[in-house]
Amino acid sequence: MSAKFASFFYLISAVLFILSIGGLSSAKTARKGNLYGICGMALAIITTLMLPSVEHYKFIICSFVIGGCIGYIIAKKIAMTALPQLVAAFHSLVGLSAVFIAIAAMLAPEAFGITDGISVWRSLEMSLGTAIGAITFTGSIIAFSKLQGIVKGNPLDFALKNKVNLGIGALIILLILIFTFTNYHTLMYIITILSCVLGILLIMPVGGADMPVIVSMLNSYSGWAAAGIGFTLQNDLLVITGAIVGTSGAILSNIMCKGMNRSLLNVVFGGINSENSAQTISNKNNTNVKLCSEEDAAFILKNASSVIIVPGYGMAVAQAQHAIKELVDVLKKDDISVKFAIHPVAGRMPGHMNVLLAEANIDYDDVLEIDEINHEFAATDVAIVIGANDITNPAAKNDPASPIYGMPILEVEKARTVLCIKRSLGAGYAGIDNALFYMDNTMMVLGDAKKVTENILKAINTL
Repeated sequence: MSAKFASFFYLISAVLFILSIGGLSSAKTARKGNLYGICGMALAIITTLMLPSVEHYKFIICSFVIGGCIGYIIAKKIAMTALPQLVAAFHSLVGLSAVFIAIAAMLAPEAFGITDGISVWRSLEMSLGTAIGAITFTGSIIAFSKLQGIVKGNPLDFALKNKVNLGIGALIILLILIFTFTNYHTLMYIITILSCVLGILLIMPVGGADMPVIVSMLNSYSGWAAAGIGFTLQNDLLVITGAIVGTSGAILSNIMCKGMNRSLLNVVFGGINSENSAQTISNKNNTNVKLCSEEDAAFILKNASSVIIVPGYGMAVAQAQHAIKELVDVLKKDDISVKFAIHPVAGRMPGHMNVLLAEANIDYDDVLEIDEINHEFAATDVAIVIGANDITNPAAKNDPASPIYGMPILEVEKARTVLCIKRSLGAGYAGIDNALFYMDNTMMVLGDAKKVTENILKAINTL
């Protein structure tokens, strides 16, 4: 295939990728968006394989078979609750591939079609791609470990962290500039090691409540790393798609930060103070909590005219979305209005709750974002909070001393009755107690979200 035809097909692939991102912006068009992405990737792979410079098809086919088998097994076995850490793990692979390709191009430039020596600009591209890729790799590994529970989700702070990180960052930039003009190979290895260390130090102090933003940010990093690979391989499609992913990830991170009333710099270099969090937990008296049985909850719901459900990570852990769908269907048969309220940082990754609700075939029109639904709580009979903790905590509005003060929340406390379904009265991922649990109109239904929902459903059917 000639270079002109390859460029044409790459352009079509890039358009399909753009359409894919556009489709993924809405739950209604997400399936179509995924289809566009699959078609774009298939076309890009076929076009690349037909280039005259591509050789050693045996190795490529073996890699496809091995990678395809691994991907199939993961897709079949992975639980929806593990999707955030899976995304983080995949981000790490993109970063690692950027590092390997850049170093390989440095050691054997002829294999990449670089026959006239490594120019200053190419050295800059390679070293930048290596730095971004290495930060993405180790940062994603730490994010995966936090989400998987291998590493504690609370912020692991250390003295002078910002000064240390800025110092390492400045040193990496200096070494990149030196490498650009000297092409001294040892510097590339030092840049790689320092960038790996910086990736660890950047993500370790980030608390679990900020993890959705971090996953989105790492997605952006992986895009820029892919763009760096594109420059090294002289592949226009990788440059375009990498820039698209990098830009869209950065925009999404910014949107999510606005949803938390914080800046991206504050998330990365600030984080929630774990000491304040611990103090907040100890200040509450559990005797003020009103416990509610599943039968009582069923009676309250049966006599309601409007219900708003707030899903959180507890719903994901319990895999309760299908039971909730059955409950919604029963309530709607009794002409009870049921809607879902989604916070931008609910769950452990962007869109986590939307994916779970879509899996259970919840009507897209019933799923509303925070700006669309918040004004309705005051006129709602019952708000059901399922494992959502930090995003419903009134302390974000009422307590200036709270670590999450200023973060926009779903104002469930304004509903006439609030039913909180949780395993226990434990703190949320931010590590702070939820003042909602102790309010006069709140009733706690303790237990596994799926079992509790199923028991409520049974009780409703007997009324």
